Amino acid sequence: MLLYLLQTDIPELVEAVPVQQEMSFSLIDMAAKGGWLMIVLVILSLIAIYLFGKKLWMINHAAKVDKDFMMDIRDYIHDGKLKSAQTLCSKSDTPVARMVEAGIAHIGRPLSDIQAAVENVGNVEVARLEKGLPYLATIAGGAPMIGFLGTVIGMVQAFFNMSQAGNNIDITLLSSGIYTAMITTVGGLIVGILAYFGYNFLSARVSDIVFKMESSTIEFMDLLNEPTGNKTEA
Repeated sequence: MLLYLLQTDIPELVEAVPVQQEMSFSLIDMAAKGGWLMIVLVILSLIAIYLFGKKLWMINHAAKVDKDFMMDIRDYIHDGKLKSAQTLCSKSDTPVARMVEAGIAHIGRPLSDIQAAVENVGNVEVARLEKGLPYLATIAGGAPMIGFLGTVIGMVQAFFNMSQAGNNIDITLLSSGIYTAMITTVGGLIVGILAYFGYNFLSARVSDIVFKMESSTIEFMDLLNEPTGNKTEA
């Protein structure tokens, strides 16, 4: 008898138990809960990605210096082939090559004038490499602040909903405000952290290039003090 009841009641019990629907929660849905400030954070993230990619390509290009470049420059200068040396610098198209080219153009003048010309070009090249990095640093510091602003706005919204509800406080009244508070904070931190690491990575690469530029300047000034040949290129 017991076995009969179990066999007849189990299907009915299974049908009576409500089946929970699977909830899907995508990143887009989560971002939409953050409100209009998420649009600002998305724009900042796109700007940060653009700046990082552009500067990374520029820095990688500037860092490509032929290891035999300075040796070839030394040979040309020793042989008096200044035009060939300038042509080699033009083909290289790097900060080091442009600095050396400026120095070659001033050969014949006092060494102090040559060094000043090389350093002036070097300062321009460093400024060109660092251009845009302050914007990336601004995003790194500003994005978390925007996220914190969203937190404050969300909490204000949540407390406003509580005050309007009176004694009939329902957790659903607080959901929108809490979503805005939490999601914008997460979004701001993500954008800020990525921009911060990107800025420091690019700054380190620029520092490496500056070191190479300074080393090349010293090497170039040293070779000008070396004895040169008597031949001069026509």
